[in-house]
Amino acid sequence: MSLKVASVNVNGIRAAVKQRNERNPGMLSWLQSADVDVVCMQEVRATEEQATKALEPALEDGWHLIIAPAATKGRAGVGILSRAEPEDVTIGYGDPEFADSGRFIEAVYPGAKKGEKVRIASLYLPSGSTGTPKQDEKERFMATFWPFLEGRAKDSAAGKSPEMLVCGDWNIAHQEADLKNHKNNHKTSGFLPEEREWLTGVLGEGTGWVDVVRSRRPDEIGPYSWWSQRGKAFDNNAGWRIDYHMATAGLASRAVADRVDAAKAYDERWSDHAPVVVDYK
Repeated sequence: MSLKVASVNVNGIRAAVKQRNERNPGMLSWLQSADVDVVCMQEVRATEEQATKALEPALEDGWHLIIAPAATKGRAGVGILSRAEPEDVTIGYGDPEFADSGRFIEAVYPGAKKGEKVRIASLYLPSGSTGTPKQDEKERFMATFWPFLEGRAKDSAAGKSPEMLVCGDWNIAHQEADLKNHKNNHKTSGFLPEEREWLTGVLGEGTGWVDVVRSRRPDEIGPYSWWSQRGKAFDNNAGWRIDYHMATAGLASRAVADRVDAAKAYDERWSDHAPVVVDYK
């Protein structure tokens, strides 16, 4: 048995499911062929009713949907699609400022082992913009999210709660290997020294958290999961790796395969991000 989990920023679920051309039937076609058990989605940008309507074919096929829309319409929003019915659904991570911001949702699902439970979360960390209130918001989120992660890792290690996986768009490229043009982006939000230092702290020795894909590919450039819509970024593979599977150590050690489902051509993309898929045994 295995648990295959995908994470993708859909860049608007209603747009993602639409057929754009003969070669790009949209997200639902990917979902049919992806062979995954759970899909963590970010930037859904829809109400629960709108998301349910957009994903109706998948729900009729047996998928379950939970969603945390943002209070501000057309912004943010996270959700999780799953083959198994979710348990213990929670929206937000305890900070009242971000309780209805559509940035965090979690639930408990069956794991790969018989009788096992795994807590899976979909995260959309604020994007920020250097020197603006958006960056201040991002930093406030980071400041309160780290203690939450510390607590969850300790509980998992002590056997008080299941192993946990936080999938999502973290909006931070951790290392130079995580973006193509790192030399030109040291003053850009998403690659600021203080952001990278924060992520180093989250993943530090003894914290209990592991960047699953990087742990499996320690010496590899990328693999990228987001490409700017500007210029020829996708065609030139000038991407960023900002979509992560962050898992507690026990679960991370059971990852046996990973991939990025990047489109073969620009006009075949249904989002500016590509799904990151990991198989846990």
